[in-house]
Amino acid sequence: MSDPNTPPHNLSAIDFLRTRSLANVVQAEIERMIIDGELKPNERVNENGLSQKLGVSRGPIREACSALAAMGLIEIIPNRGFFIRALSEEEALDLSEARAGVFGCIAMMLAERITDEDIAILRDLLTKMDEIARDGDVHIYYPVNLEFHKQIGRMAGNQRLESVYQSFVRELHIQRYRALSTPDILHTSNQEHREIVDALEARDPMRALVAARSHILNGIGRARRANQPAKS
Repeated sequence: MSDPNTPPHNLSAIDFLRTRSLANVVQAEIERMIIDGELKPNERVNENGLSQKLGVSRGPIREACSALAAMGLIEIIPNRGFFIRALSEEEALDLSEARAGVFGCIAMMLAERITDEDIAILRDLLTKMDEIARDGDVHIYYPVNLEFHKQIGRMAGNQRLESVYQSFVRELHIQRYRALSTPDILHTSNQEHREIVDALEARDPMRALVAARSHILNGIGRARRANQPAKS
C-alpha cells in the first residue's frame, strides 16, 4: 500500500503539497457545512455540486471526505459514495458518556496545575459567551463554546487525553449544536462553564471533575430534548 504522505509519481512535490493544502481547506468547509446543517445526516455528498460550489476539482473533495470519514463525520458506502453519517441515539449516548468521563478527567488534572493566566483566559471566554447569550445567537456562541472546551484540554497538558476528547467532539458536533438551540439554554450552558472555572480556580480536583462531567451529562439531556419532534 502506498504512503499517503508520499507524492504520486505524476505529481511534483510542490504540486502534491498544494493539493494537500487545498484538501485541508475543503475539509474545513465540508465540516462547517455538516455542523451548520447544510449537509444533513444520511445525505449523499454531491461531489459535482461541491466541486462547482467550492471551485475545486473532485480530487480534493474526495480526499477531504476520506479524512472526514476517518473522523467519523462521513460514511463511505462501497459503490455508492460518501454519505453524511447519522449517529443512532445509542451511539450518541455512548459517545457523550465517554466524552463526559474524559472531560471530567481533564478538568481534574487541570485543577492541579492551572495558572492564574489560564484562569484569566477562561474568564475572558466566559464573558464573551455571556455577551453572546444575551443576543441568543447560537451561530456565534458555538465556536466560542468550542474554544472554551479546547482551552481546558490544552491547558491540562495531556496530549493523548486531549486527542481522545477532540475525536468525541468531532463526532458529536451536530448533536451539541442542536442542544444549544435557544437563548435560555445558552445561559444555562455558560452557568455550568462558570461552575467549572470556579472549581479550577479553587484548585479543587474533585469539584472540577464533578462540574465538568455534569456539564457534559446535562448536555446529553439538552440534545435529546432538542432532537425530539415538536408536538402539534
